[in-house]
Amino acid sequence: MSGLVLKLGPKERVLVNGAVIENGDRRSRLSVMTPDARILRLRDAIHPDDATTPVRRACFAAQLVLSGDVSPEDMRHQMLRRIEELSQVLRDPDSRALLVRASDALLADEHYACLKALRALLPREARLLAHGDPT
Repeated sequence: MSGLVLKLGPKERVLVNGAVIENGDRRSRLSVMTPDARILRLRDAIHPDDATTPVRRACFAAQLVLSGDVSPEDMRHQMLRRIEELSQVLRDPDSRALLVRASDALLADEHYACLKALRALLPREARLLAHGDPT
């Protein structure tokens, strides 16, 4: 098993199982071998006040699991519902593929992969909201 690979920039912070860890002065690469470790890059974290759009709210929900603030079991139904709601609006093939990836990762308890797939939808959501186009 290869595990999760984190590439960290100088002084970059990451949350690992509730502990904030800061990288040193140089770039580094870490391999996380524990499959159920909860990892969140703090540069990717969404502040609660910024969870104002459908994709951002879905990302924030995944983030809460990764930060350890809620249990995966408590959030699973809500996250599946959010992904389903997004699939009703984001119908292009690329968005659909990302939503399937997020859903599959969620069902496999791979919350980092779920968050990664959802985060990939943020630029598309921003473009759609800027243009007022729902498709």
